[in-house]
Amino acid sequence: MARKNSSVLILGGGAWGLSTALHMINSGYHDITVVERAEQIPSQYSAAWDLNKIVRAEYEDPFYTELALDAIEGWKTPLFGPYYHQTGYVVAATGRAPPKAIHHLEKALSSISSHPTFAPEIRQLNGPEDFKNHTWQYTGPLTGFKGYFNRIAGYAHSADALRGIWEHCANKGVKFILGESAGKVVELLYGDETSDAGNAAFASSSTGSGPQAGQGQGRCIGAKTADGRDHLADLTICALGAHGASLIPSLGNFVVARCWSVAHVQLTEAESDYLRGIPTTNVRDLGFFFEPDPKTRLFKLCPLGTGYTNTGKDGISLPPGEVLPPPQDYIPLEDEQKLRQLLRETFPWMAERAFVEQKLCWFADTADSEYCIDFVPGTKQSLVVLSGDSGHGFKMMPSFGKWVLDLLGNKEQRLSRWQWRNTDSRGKDWSTSVSWRIGTPREVGDLVKAKSMMIKARL
Repeated sequence: MARKNSSVLILGGGAWGLSTALHMINSGYHDITVVERAEQIPSQYSAAWDLNKIVRAEYEDPFYTELALDAIEGWKTPLFGPYYHQTGYVVAATGRAPPKAIHHLEKALSSISSHPTFAPEIRQLNGPEDFKNHTWQYTGPLTGFKGYFNRIAGYAHSADALRGIWEHCANKGVKFILGESAGKVVELLYGDETSDAGNAAFASSSTGSGPQAGQGQGRCIGAKTADGRDHLADLTICALGAHGASLIPSLGNFVVARCWSVAHVQLTEAESDYLRGIPTTNVRDLGFFFEPDPKTRLFKLCPLGTGYTNTGKDGISLPPGEVLPPPQDYIPLEDEQKLRQLLRETFPWMAERAFVEQKLCWFADTADSEYCIDFVPGTKQSLVVLSGDSGHGFKMMPSFGKWVLDLLGNKEQRLSRWQWRNTDSRGKDWSTSVSWRIGTPREVGDLVKAKSMMIKARL
């Protein structure tokens, strides 16, 4: 078990890594180092490197509803409050929505309509006029729209939250090592059962390459970075999101790196002011958007779908590296079409505007959308993995580190849903089995080929 005087190495300065550092430093740990590949935080390698993320508590599973409510209280504290905007949350489906989208909307509403916290704060919207009476800025036809408004929800400015918590942790004594050389972890270091961080002679520089690499190799005593330095620690915490299986390949047996499209429209100052305060809006069969960012006047939109993977020959999906660069300032045509339709229904005056700062946002996905917060088997409680955000992890940032402390205090993960999975689901696509995902799964390699063909056709 890690003691308060233990040296702790956290790999990854994203939402979960920073939350863990925050709660550990607040609970009395004083020797904490965060290693992050980016030159600064917010990191472009984090899924939270973004304008904003939805903060809501509608879950089909009441377990996560209560966790999200607790996290929302955390967003209202002085530390996190500057990044939280309780604009409310509109959830809808169009008249052309497939049954799956309508079913999910109905389940989301039923999950909160009888909850004592939510019940007084929900308004059902039964047609276009209801939506327009509630949010006067909707000027599109809202064809067949039905849904509801939930006041206890909104969004958080994710990149700003990362920056703010990073600065807070650094001021409290957490050490940060940043940069493509000094902060890029290339392998984990292992020793035998008797070794520890203070005895580097037992260190092994190999993480192995088999399907179970990262398990049963003895105590993890730290990590090696691209500059050749060994960073030794009593406890190593891997919080690398979609990149985690690059260091712990067996994690890739049940966690898949998946991505979704993100796009923005550049608004004028007047247009941004016009849309200020609109509720975060999620149209289940098309996509979602937020009020414009007041600093950049960017209006962010995301299409809904099953996402895209990047599966290698070993069956493990990881974000593309140097061999297969991700498409730059580009989203797939089918995603663009969804967003154009979303704008035609809500803000038709914006529907033909150019999309800017387009990208693919990577996250770590599990078949049941459950997190993994556990010790890696065979490492003598010296290596913890935090993974499986499954597209709903950022909202938990104020609370997440508490759950890591629970793991350390209990010396085991007592919640079966967050335990390490001794399963191998490589080659099995579960994206369409998730209740709110609609569409056909595809590989990033197909997107690259499609973009290349499109460019050639224009020449």
